[in-house]
Amino acid sequence: MKETARPVDRPAAAEYATWFKALADATRIQIVSLLSRQGLPMNVGEIVAAVDVGQSTVSAHLKVLADVRFVLAEPRGAATYYRVNEACVECFPTAADVVMGRPSPAQPLPASPSQGVHQ
Repeated sequence: MKETARPVDRPAAAEYATWFKALADATRIQIVSLLSRQGLPMNVGEIVAAVDVGQSTVSAHLKVLADVRFVLAEPRGAATYYRVNEACVECFPTAADVVMGRPSPAQPLPASPSQGVHQ
């Protein structure tokens, strides 16, 4: 091990762990993929139809994804529409690079527990 090699600092590691954990489910991967490829906000019913999973399950997964700000919720009347948070699309590969010790353009700052890094 190189003498100067050090792990990611603890606050950043904790933040990255929440991101990786949020994506550690096949349905959540499908939802993020769908929203990213769709390019337009979608409501829960549209997401349910596309991923063939029950409404309550999709809603629970959307909550997990929204908690780490991978998806953003936009209330529109009685419905809520979800879209991918583009900041996450740009930031997530950087997090993987940082964890793996590869060069990255910039290391995101850890956020407060209630907000998440992405905005």
